[in-house]
This record gives sequence, C-alpha cells and structure tokens, in this order.
Amino acid sequence: MKASPRFAELALVFVSMLWGATFVLVKNALDDISPTLFLAIRFSIASVLLALVYVARRGPIRQGWTGGLVAGLFLYTGYFLQTLGLKYTTASKSGFLTGLYIVLVPLIGAVVYQKVPGLSEWMGVSLATLGMGLMTLTSARFEIGAGEALTVGCAFAFAIHMLVLAHYSRRMQTELMALLQIVTCAVISLTTFRFIESAFVRWTPGVLVALLVTSVLATAVAFLLQTWGQKYTTATRAALIFSLEPVFAWLTSYVVEHEVLTGQSLAGAACILAGILLVDLKPLGHRESAEV
Repeated sequence: MKASPRFAELALVFVSMLWGATFVLVKNALDDISPTLFLAIRFSIASVLLALVYVARRGPIRQGWTGGLVAGLFLYTGYFLQTLGLKYTTASKSGFLTGLYIVLVPLIGAVVYQKVPGLSEWMGVSLATLGMGLMTLTSARFEIGAGEALTVGCAFAFAIHMLVLAHYSRRMQTELMALLQIVTCAVISLTTFRFIESAFVRWTPGVLVALLVTSVLATAVAFLLQTWGQKYTTATRAALIFSLEPVFAWLTSYVVEHEVLTGQSLAGAACILAGILLVDLKPLGHRESAEV
C-alpha cells in the first residue's frame, strides 16, 4: 500500500524503538548463548515467519531476487563484523562506531548517485553523530585497534545495506525483499557460526524470551517495516531516524535496570532529537535526491 513519507518515517521510528528496547534483553541473554549462534537461531525463526507472511500475501513466485540477496549479504556482514569487533573493544565504542553509518549513508550515497544532500541534512547528521558519541562513549580516551577497525567495517556494511534497501525497496515487493535478506542472513549464519567461535547455549528463560522477542519483533516485524518504510523516504533520513536507537536503549535501561541518567546522556539524546528536527522542520539547503 502507498503511504505518506511522514507515516513511513513514523514506522521507522517504531523500528528504532524495537531495536533499542531489545538491547538489554539481548545483552542479558548472551551470558547463556554464544552471539553467532543467537544470530543464527534468530534469523532462522524470522525467516520462517517472513516466509509464512509472503505465502499468505500470495507474492509472485518469480521476481528479481538480486536486491534481497545483496541486502542480506551486507546486513549479515554488518552483524558479523560488529559481533567479532565486540571481542576486542568495549560496548560503548562499538555503539558509537556502529552509529557512524549515519554519516556514511549520505557520503556513500553522494558518491554513488553524484547528488549531495542539502545543508540541513548534513547539519542534522552531524548533530546526531555528536549525540551518539555523547550517549555511548564513557571515556575521553579513544584508541583505534583491531576491534575498532572491525566495527568501522560494520558501519560501512550497514550503510551500504541501507542504500541497497532504499534502491530496491521501490522496485520489489516488500514481503519478498524482507524475506530474501533475512533468509540470506540465516543461511550464512547457520553455515558459519561453528567456525567463528565455540558455540554454546543454556536454554534459560532469558534466552528463550530474547530469541522469541528478537525473532518476531526485532527481526521479522522490524525488517518488514523498514523495507516498506524506505520506499517512501530517503536513505539519509532513514539513517537519521535510526540514530534514535541508543535513545530507546537508554530509556529501556532506565526503566528495566534503573540505569542512572547522566547529564552527558541527556545532552546526547537532545543532540539526536535536534538533528532529526533540523532535517524535518528547518531545511537550510536544497532537498536531497530521491535515493540519498
């Protein structure tokens, strides 16, 4: 169905909320299951659910599959590099460096499409990136090592995934696009997780709940909405909206685990919100292209 850009962007806000709200759930579950095995099970369950949705909607059997496969490849690459990088760096650095895809989306998009986003978009992206840093970095000392380099690679992969999705989501059926990228992730995860680390699992209630919530809500529902939503907005605006993820993660930590709300975190959240409002309400330059 068709929708206004405003409604589509609200759907992306909801996706950002789902991802941010499940951060605490996943973090606690990883005490009892290896990360790559968790991803393999999560993507597999989500693939089955998306396949059921696709069949129920009676999608076309033959349609171009390139977009879904390419998007899935970069999506898995992002998750893989992020997970591997976490072995050698801190969670705060990983969160900040992963968030650099907010900047990389317009940069890579400008190179690919040779159309530069407007001044308001650049300023909004810069404010959101500053906010990500304030919310995720707890120390002024920042060194670049193997973990940081891997996580920067993850940010590039996520940025390319968003641009691929922006391009193909307008040309492919939503259910098929979502299904193909998640199935691609599931297949790669299932065939490689044993070689990446020593897989283990203890079937605790926390693990089962985390797998259920992330498979259904944070993967099947979230990627359906992201694929649909990116049909009606640009990759730059979508990336900016997803900068809300640490804000929702922070709020969830406050509610669930009573995490202290520091002034630095508050300032970071304010910068992210200001960046989004700057792009949405106060354009300072030409509008970005339909793709970027």
